[in-house]
Amino acid sequence: MNKIFNRSKWLIFGALSVSVGLYPILYFILDRRFGLLSSKSPDLLQNVTWNFGFYGHIIFGGIALLIGWTQFNSRLRRNKMALHRTIGKIYVLTAIVSGLCGLYIAQFATGGITNRIGFSLSAIVWLTTTILAYKSIKSRKIRLHKEYMIYSYAVCFSAVTLRIWLPILTVITGKFISAYLITGWLSWVPNLIVAYFLISRERKKLPVQSF
Repeated sequence: MNKIFNRSKWLIFGALSVSVGLYPILYFILDRRFGLLSSKSPDLLQNVTWNFGFYGHIIFGGIALLIGWTQFNSRLRRNKMALHRTIGKIYVLTAIVSGLCGLYIAQFATGGITNRIGFSLSAIVWLTTTILAYKSIKSRKIRLHKEYMIYSYAVCFSAVTLRIWLPILTVITGKFISAYLITGWLSWVPNLIVAYFLISRERKKLPVQSF
């Protein structure tokens, strides 16, 4: 029963990561004034620098989300380490590009200063944990690398949780802007809390060191 439950969780996790990872494709198929872009001013939508930042954020972030979840598959790490390392390098590169672009476009976030701070902090945490994860593995600190990667992907996964919370809160509050102000923080802070408890649980399984 536990095997079925764990496999179901893994499949849901993967399905959400892949579906939202592919979500940026819609911006090249549909009229771009849909979703969050419908809340942006015409002047901002015509700004070349902002467009570079926006598309850089969603494209590279989509790739990071699309591939990052596979890194937590123990079978992949155990049997295909070369592939694990290649995917990891791509994830780090795409996360850094998306994070930097995200930090820039956060300064134009819908909702004003509250969301500017919220999305800026999420980008900073994502960049920091990703870089620390990379530095850790270069120093062969495997456990630390794994923990930083859990935190990194927890922030990356905010692309999924944002799209879960936003419609729910829009229905509850009756206003998109009110929902978006809450989601600017709710999309990533609880993810980090969950990551903390997952890491704490894994640490408890480690053998006690004797000195």
